[in-house]
Amino acid sequence: MCHQTVSLIARHLEENGIPTVVMGCAKDIVEQAGVPRFLFSDFPLGNAGGKPHDRASQAFTLELAFKVLESAPAARTTVQSPLRWSDDPSWKLDFSNVEQLSAEEIGQRRAAFDEIKDVAKSRRAAAGLKV
Repeated sequence: MCHQTVSLIARHLEENGIPTVVMGCAKDIVEQAGVPRFLFSDFPLGNAGGKPHDRASQAFTLELAFKVLESAPAARTTVQSPLRWSDDPSWKLDFSNVEQLSAEEIGQRRAAFDEIKDVAKSRRAAAGLKV
């Protein structure tokens, strides 16, 4: 989901008395939106809840989010997760950087994405949902 949308919803909920904490990977966007509490994970977009298939990092991130929710000292509090995506910071240059991919690799990734979309479409159809 879009970081900006989540941030604006969090602000609306807060204005109506519902405490929130936003977990995200796009620090600039979330802080610009001015959410009350933000747990920043310096991970690739889409991984704010921890590393994929890594239950320990996911559980740690969720626990940290609850701690931020209950103990943020002031409005617009940002806490950075101590977890690291990789010890090598070059992942930020390489992660999904289309300029560094060959045409063949782009085609493979596009085909894999299309396959995932087809699976989702068939599951929606099997469940009787609008496709």
